[in-house]
Amino acid sequence: MKERSKFSGKLGFVLAAAGSAVGLGNIWRFPYLAAKYGGGIFLLIYLILVLTFGYAMIMSESAIGRMTRKSPVGAFQFFGKSLPLKFGGWINAIIPMLIVPYYSVIGGWVCKYLYEYAIGHVHQVASDTYFSNFIKDGWNVELFFIIFCLMTLVIIFGGVQNGIEKVSKIMMPILVLLAVIVAVYSVTRPGALAGVKYFLIPNFKNFSLMTLVTAMGQMFYSLSIAMGILITFGSYMKKEFDIESATSNVEVFDTVIAILAGLMIIPAVFAFSNGNAKALGAGPSLMFITLPKVFNSMGAGGFAGVAFFLLVLLAALTSSIALTESAVSTFEDELGWDRKKSTVLMGVIMIALGTLSSLGFGPLHFISILGMDFLDFFDFLTNSVMMPIAALSICFLVTRVIGIEKISAEIEHSSKFKRKKIYILMMKYIAPIFIIVILISSILNVLGIISM
Repeated sequence: MKERSKFSGKLGFVLAAAGSAVGLGNIWRFPYLAAKYGGGIFLLIYLILVLTFGYAMIMSESAIGRMTRKSPVGAFQFFGKSLPLKFGGWINAIIPMLIVPYYSVIGGWVCKYLYEYAIGHVHQVASDTYFSNFIKDGWNVELFFIIFCLMTLVIIFGGVQNGIEKVSKIMMPILVLLAVIVAVYSVTRPGALAGVKYFLIPNFKNFSLMTLVTAMGQMFYSLSIAMGILITFGSYMKKEFDIESATSNVEVFDTVIAILAGLMIIPAVFAFSNGNAKALGAGPSLMFITLPKVFNSMGAGGFAGVAFFLLVLLAALTSSIALTESAVSTFEDELGWDRKKSTVLMGVIMIALGTLSSLGFGPLHFISILGMDFLDFFDFLTNSVMMPIAALSICFLVTRVIGIEKISAEIEHSSKFKRKKIYILMMKYIAPIFIIVILISSILNVLGIISM
């Protein structure tokens, strides 16, 4: 039997896992949700959830992976061949296969914007119609989507140590440095201080039920929970690694980048719009429509645009690498294929499904599913339906099949289990309730019964 790949050390695992967490979820999604759902109060709730719910899920998935030395399908079936276990394994395995194609389309958008800023088109990208015209130009979108896919696949071909780990060790420090530079530049703009206060100081008057629900959903997206990634990365972890310490490091990385992302975007938009609620609530378009207008109004807007979109590209790549690796690992384990063949298959899936999303605003705009274009549909299916179900399957596996004590023994193999009481409370009682709330809220939202 072929020996399973491993990270060379704890730093490799931490940076790879942090890379999976620090992606478009932090740089793109987190700031617009924080801006829309209360600023400081959203940030406070998000941090509490990361340190409790997120902590418990990262610990669980990493421990299951290391215990079984398998990717998600094999990890679940390691404990039995029942239908619920087969279902739990496969839903965790399929999610990254569905996410990475449309995620790569957004990565392609980032490549396009970086290119435009690099050649000095600061004014052009700030036009009201630039983004909508670009995404309707299907074959232009397709070109940049394929470029992003190739970047990801080349790194995956390199393997765990020579590909993922090596690239993560280079990308993550650069990403953090760029985030600090852009954040400092943003918060020092005239009028930006009000945006800093809005983002960092909780105002309980801004709290609503949707603040809680949206913060929970963002935590799933941001920490790469219930995507099979952490089970896969855990399977590459050596027995002597301290799982709890590694989890704490991932929490810190994710939190720091999320806060920096908020400081990069919210104060700049606040200063540009004088705190206009409409600009703050711009939603997904905040990064591709509102921010270019902000950069265009700055004296060094070209520099800011290049630095920002380079940062976003690095973040997008670290997450797409993690998503793709999870899928490739499943093909290696379940089909018995080597890395090269498995990577080629995943590349075909990425291009086939991603093309639907890349052309969905242009040549295929007439096709919709539940009133959504292909990209929005795949995003809704994976993040709002499949991921909560996958997370429930993790809770079921830990509490009903493996048992908390066996998971604890795996964690305590290399260190003391410092937050064991929090872990037990979350996995047995609170996490399942939170997950069900997210699932029901998401379904009611798509049916138009509630608004998120």
